[in-house]
Amino acid sequence: MNVLFLSELFYPHGGGAELATYLYAKLLGERSFNVVVITNKFEGESDTAKNSNFTTIRLPLFKSKENVKYSVLRRLDVLFSRFFQKFIKWADVIYIPRFWYFAIPLAKNYKKPVIVHLHDYILTCPLSNFFNVIDGVNCNKQGWMCSQRCIYAYERMNRSHLVRAAGSTAFNSTFGCYYGRIIALSDVAICVSNAQKNLLLKNRAYLPPKICVIYNPLPDITEYSLEFQGDDFGYFGGPNYLKGFPVLYKAATLVKNVKSVTIHATNFFGINNQSGFLNGAGILVYGRLDPISYMDLYKKIRAVIVPSLWEEPLPYVVSEALINGRIVIASRVGGIPEQVSGCKGAFLFEAGDYKALAEIILHVKDLNKEKIVELGIQNRELALKKFNSDKIAKSFISLLEKVAN
Repeated sequence: MNVLFLSELFYPHGGGAELATYLYAKLLGERSFNVVVITNKFEGESDTAKNSNFTTIRLPLFKSKENVKYSVLRRLDVLFSRFFQKFIKWADVIYIPRFWYFAIPLAKNYKKPVIVHLHDYILTCPLSNFFNVIDGVNCNKQGWMCSQRCIYAYERMNRSHLVRAAGSTAFNSTFGCYYGRIIALSDVAICVSNAQKNLLLKNRAYLPPKICVIYNPLPDITEYSLEFQGDDFGYFGGPNYLKGFPVLYKAATLVKNVKSVTIHATNFFGINNQSGFLNGAGILVYGRLDPISYMDLYKKIRAVIVPSLWEEPLPYVVSEALINGRIVIASRVGGIPEQVSGCKGAFLFEAGDYKALAEIILHVKDLNKEKIVELGIQNRELALKKFNSDKIAKSFISLLEKVAN
């Protein structure tokens, strides 16, 4: 079977959605599917590459990783090129894991089945997060249009300049609300958790005829990543508000008054305090680490903190912590409770409750190493069973075969 992946970014670029896309391409390639991934080309990358039994074709779609959603919308010249349409005709199934939704009508014009993978809430929220940043709660919009105030506040919170924030507000409060209607033209939508699916159904999102849940496959595990030497904590969401960094900072300031705790935090840029702690709160910050540095850091931590405010569908940072035998301390939001269900080494708190987070950090800090290892092993065994890659691959392949016939 020929399967065409259309993904603006592709691993190692991007985040969890792009990692999942790579893992699906790899799983299909290993099972003799003919997979072609069309994605953006960055400096130093080849036009075509074949690895892990699938082919990656890179096109100069945009110059940077910013505004990916809008950049692809501007490239109708690529969409209607003979080169691109050649691959549409070649494919038995078109797979769209992110924002290349304009390809859906084109694929349907050629009578090709389309599978859309939903890693967020773009069906009901053009910003994808379904969170009202003004009130600090989940969105409760009425009608099909989104709040211009919310969109503008979100853009300014993410340090967008005035012109960009205004442009995003105008686009997302009008045209952006049609994303769901375009996606509804596809044959199947895959959700990554039952929590995500239920939220979309509850809010009457425009959905394809069929919507199903398939958990994301697990990332690769190495014996190196299982090593555990330190007693620190890890946080990998950067200074992002929706990822809950302000909540973590408040919790850390409470913890420091009781006990000395070090929290290693990655994906911080432009903060020159590599040799010191962030405002004395016990938070040591880093930029984006290369794989070796990242795993060296991972060996220092006994627990991963995920204090997200938005309804994260199924964050990879939690899966990674589980399979690497670490304790998970996370907000009770989105698919996280579903993800850690049954894991004795997972501690949940209500989103935004920094006092509860501080108490859990202190509790986990007081656990002896033997208990930490025991809980970590239990977490790993349960995660490997729940998110079995063979089972996930079979579910995905069954879906491909169903829509192709």
